[in-house]
Amino acid sequence: MKIIEESKYIKPAGREKIYKWFLRLTQRLSERQMLAILAVVVGALAGLGTYLFEVLLHGIKSCLVNWFDVDTFHVLYLIYPGIGIVLATLFVKYIVRDNISEGVTRVLYAMSSRGSRIAGHNCWTSIVGGATTIGFGGSVGPEAPIVLTGAAIGSNVGKLAKLNYRNITLMLCCGAGAAVAAIFKAPITGVVFVLEILMLDITSASVIPLLISSVTATTLAIVLRGWDPIISVSLSQADAFQIKHIPLFILLGCICGAMSYYFTSANAAIGKRISSIKRQRNRWIIGGTILGLLIFLFPALYGEGYEAFVSLMHGDKHTIFERSLFYAFRDIDWVVLIYIIATMFFKVIATATTNAAGGVGGTFAPSLFVGAFTGASLALFCQICFGWNISIATFTLVGMAGVMAGVMNAPLTSIFLIAELSNGYGLFIPLMIVSCIAFAVGYYLDPDSIYTKRLRAKGELLTHDKDQSVLVFLKLDELMESDFVRLREKATLGDVVSIIASARRNIFPVIDDFGHLIGIVQLDDLREDMFKHEKWGNPITTYMIQPPDRILEKEQIQEVLPRFEQNHTWMLPVVDKENRYKGFISKSKILNAYREQLVNISQ
Repeated sequence: MKIIEESKYIKPAGREKIYKWFLRLTQRLSERQMLAILAVVVGALAGLGTYLFEVLLHGIKSCLVNWFDVDTFHVLYLIYPGIGIVLATLFVKYIVRDNISEGVTRVLYAMSSRGSRIAGHNCWTSIVGGATTIGFGGSVGPEAPIVLTGAAIGSNVGKLAKLNYRNITLMLCCGAGAAVAAIFKAPITGVVFVLEILMLDITSASVIPLLISSVTATTLAIVLRGWDPIISVSLSQADAFQIKHIPLFILLGCICGAMSYYFTSANAAIGKRISSIKRQRNRWIIGGTILGLLIFLFPALYGEGYEAFVSLMHGDKHTIFERSLFYAFRDIDWVVLIYIIATMFFKVIATATTNAAGGVGGTFAPSLFVGAFTGASLALFCQICFGWNISIATFTLVGMAGVMAGVMNAPLTSIFLIAELSNGYGLFIPLMIVSCIAFAVGYYLDPDSIYTKRLRAKGELLTHDKDQSVLVFLKLDELMESDFVRLREKATLGDVVSIIASARRNIFPVIDDFGHLIGIVQLDDLREDMFKHEKWGNPITTYMIQPPDRILEKEQIQEVLPRFEQNHTWMLPVVDKENRYKGFISKSKILNAYREQLVNISQ
């Protein structure tokens, strides 16, 4: 079967028996049947991992904050977040010894640069790191660690089953989708998340395992935790969509698009600023101080913040004032509105600070948080200023979809997530309006999502464009040829004639004493004079020409390939940023490697 690759090493006795049993099983089943069985296994394990994450997270939060009085501010809010960041950082540095932050980005990186292989420790380390960070108050979401956990489970199941690259990628996506489906109890969202964000090819062979794993994980989540989703809201008749509110939904879409741009850009800027601090101790101090102060003033920022915007959806505006300095002002409408808006903007700062200081968490839940507060702010503003009868629950839900669509560049995922969470399929029209507008505005301001920004800058982002995705796997340093005879700029034609007999190439780079490329010499340009002894004293620079272009050693293949066409050549020199010669890259070698890689990922 294509699904199985030959083992190249001898396994221990225990694994050998399991592997022989597995081989016998695969001989009786087709590839699709085997993938379906593995999808069930991956879905069950991802669902179990999600359950363990939630148990650990809620256990930590129960011990730390659930005993706080709601009408009193608490100094411990100043301390808890810093402790969580320190513990998470030490766990990653001394136990994990690997990068487990930015879970979705790590999954995308594994798909583009690591053959969809994720280290086995990610099956549990993200659970511990994420639960510790969020449980102590880190203002990030649990989805990214859970997605990385699910993806790691799928990847490692694929490796144990000796699947090829294509099927390992499918199992990885099954694990990621199952994790999303399990945490929200939303199987359709899990599938759409994979297709839209992880960019898996849409075929019957890929969709069926995704559906199986998502349904399996959701079923296990229901068995272990009950039917209630993590974000529970029931819409009444008063919350139903009304045609007359379409202008407001259009306005909300524009606002959500602007907020998504603020979310992405502020997150990147703050993260870069704090990450630039060299000493980890200083990052702890600065990050812990900022986060502690923000949570002390705005307790709704503690952890993922689900309780805060669920309360808003139920029309309970006072809950967000609990355990804060401003509890006494909870009945003043204008104070409520200002407080909600301030919380919305500071959530982005808190999220970026948590991750940059060393915490482990994602931006999925924070984007929902900001969206919920954006929608609630608009509804409250219309109520206070104009006395309009606007459903806060409806605008909160739709706002969640809008900001999420803009931040993640995933309008379909946001639409189905909110629809599944709320059973609010009657809100499809406003969800579509707001999500599409927010996505369009956010894409116009910044075409990259919060997950893809760094990968695109490095040229490591996979897309649905098959050609571009194949080129991502090709590395310049692996394709570069360095067996060209180098000529010193002081060399003569006679010096070159003496080495031509042993030279394998007809191009010679000319370098100075410091290794800088100053030009190239082609054999065809030497033929007329190389047999004339009186010409042997001519400086080689007499025959030297400048290459039509120079390729930097860190450039991506997808950027290099068009330059062959632009310069009408098949060979270009490669240099470093100081113009020191490194080798040559040929168009023919790139195309051959492209064909080989296309075969590999299609198997």
